Amino acid sequence: MKINASGRRSFLKQGAALAGLAVGGVRSASGAPVSQAQLSVELRRRRAYGERSPFETATRGDTSIPESHTPLHEQMGIITPSALHYVVSHSYDPPDIDPREHRLLIHGLVDRPLIFTLDELKRLPSVSRIHFIECAGNTSPSDTKPLLQTVQNTHGWTSCSVWTGVSLSLLLKEAGLQKEGTWIVAEGSDAGKLTKSIPIEKALDDVIVAYGQNGEAVRPENGYPLRLVVPGFEGLSNVKWLRRIKVVDEPYHARSESTGYSVLRPAFAGKALWFDFELGPKSVITRPAGGANGITALPGPGFYEIAGLAWSGGGAIRKVEVSTDAGGTWTEAQLQEPVLRKAHTRFVFPWTWNGREAVLQSRCTDERGDVQPSLAEIAEMWGVTPDFFQTSTTRIFHFNPIYPWKVTSDGHIESALFA
Repeated sequence: MKINASGRRSFLKQGAALAGLAVGGVRSASGAPVSQAQLSVELRRRRAYGERSPFETATRGDTSIPESHTPLHEQMGIITPSALHYVVSHSYDPPDIDPREHRLLIHGLVDRPLIFTLDELKRLPSVSRIHFIECAGNTSPSDTKPLLQTVQNTHGWTSCSVWTGVSLSLLLKEAGLQKEGTWIVAEGSDAGKLTKSIPIEKALDDVIVAYGQNGEAVRPENGYPLRLVVPGFEGLSNVKWLRRIKVVDEPYHARSESTGYSVLRPAFAGKALWFDFELGPKSVITRPAGGANGITALPGPGFYEIAGLAWSGGGAIRKVEVSTDAGGTWTEAQLQEPVLRKAHTRFVFPWTWNGREAVLQSRCTDERGDVQPSLAEIAEMWGVTPDFFQTSTTRIFHFNPIYPWKVTSDGHIESALFA
């Protein structure tokens, strides 16, 4: 191709301008602009670990606090990027653990107490499975009332990863379980020494001692170098920075499971459920939803794909239904593959908005036939009126109501849970 002198000058000017834009648009890890001399070094550094484009800005929110939420409205598919996995650290910073020095002790009611290094665990037969983890307090109205406009803050304490490690059942059998052993107690290496009791039946079923997450080592905030993954059980059971598993003959009623994580039910005359482990069926529309991509309004009438996530501690999601008229009618949505047990399942639903007010909501059914309840059904089970949840200042656990988003006639999107 031939370029005349005038065209060549124009081409060079455009190239110089683009180069200037490239330099001006790239920033170092500290956020400061980089010079042309630094540009190639900075780009090589980014390529070394495969950092995302600087134009992608999804974050877990305020990382200066110990708790942060997954931006579900930004998630594509069912896998949460490791860097965006939600974090609840119970006010403790992640311990700085040298994997070469870390040990996992298995003891108690076993024939052969065992101590494993990380390398020894990696020599054993491995498993890789996709599972969600959800904090028991996810969607608690006491936490989300000030932040009802964003799905990240109403539902963002759940994430889904590919977990790789060793089946806990293999380790327990190697240690030689004694017949009196009916529970295990798992302990972390964090400053609070978080401790959790788990029934032996669950420990021998599908629990993983995980050292891998999404194809790499578990991230520090998520338990590096070892964590338990207890599929379908509340997040607290998935002990991070795992250092010890003791086989015992009864639950330990540790501080974290007998105080802050007991589930109070007014209908039970003030009694609490201490070991209410399994998470019920739950779903949420993530697009369009409050706060999606920082946009709280639809640009105008027309076609939109309603998309969301569904999950259940009871197994695989079998059906998701969507309503665009505040629950007046329900239509089955499409489940996108893969549909896995105790994992996030993505659903989509075609919708043409006519410009009038609409209320969008979803409900799911799992493989056992359990259906996600409405707010009124949860209130009836608890023996209270729905207003109780709106006015309560107590964190409510295992709260999985059908969650509505109202689209006003001008396209604004807001929570309608207590409308």
